[in-house]
Amino acid sequence: MEIGIFSGSFDPIHTGHAIVANYLAQYCGLDEVWLMPSPLNPLKQDTRPPADSRHRLEMCRIIADKCRGVRVSDFEMSLPLPSYSWRTLTMLRDAMPEHRFHLVIGSDNWLEFDRWKNHRDIIRNFPVMIYPRPGHEVTGTLPEGVTLLRDAPQAVMSSTFIRSAIAEGKNLSFFLDDAVAGYIKTHGLYE
Repeated sequence: MEIGIFSGSFDPIHTGHAIVANYLAQYCGLDEVWLMPSPLNPLKQDTRPPADSRHRLEMCRIIADKCRGVRVSDFEMSLPLPSYSWRTLTMLRDAMPEHRFHLVIGSDNWLEFDRWKNHRDIIRNFPVMIYPRPGHEVTGTLPEGVTLLRDAPQAVMSSTFIRSAIAEGKNLSFFLDDAVAGYIKTHGLYE
């Protein structure tokens, strides 16, 4: 199978993430898209620990259950920290050689991809799909195996914004899936 690995903190997963996952599963020639919450991104500046991994996985499951072809994987949660995409992708390939794994990243990440551990090896060994994000325009010729999803719908939203809005008691209708918002409220996350 052709599997897109959509990794991130998902702290929390929001409507923008759901749009990306749903688009990838339906329009990009993938058999499945795996939402893969990361335990620790080595390039993140935010030092606040993310919500517990079990909560982030469960919120991802809520979204995956609503999007055909989208699954949740806790594969990266069992790997050593920090979370390097190269390690995750090679271990996935070794564990499941019958599948072909594609790395899905936002254009913001592509613009700093040269800072990623073994970034050249990722490009040589795995297809990379770049999801456009407003304000992070990709220009120039892309390496072979790297695709910019030019026609993908875009939503300007961040988990940082969502966490702040929750802490301020804002109405997050349309920013968060109703079931995810209910889960956050039930478990007292981000207050």
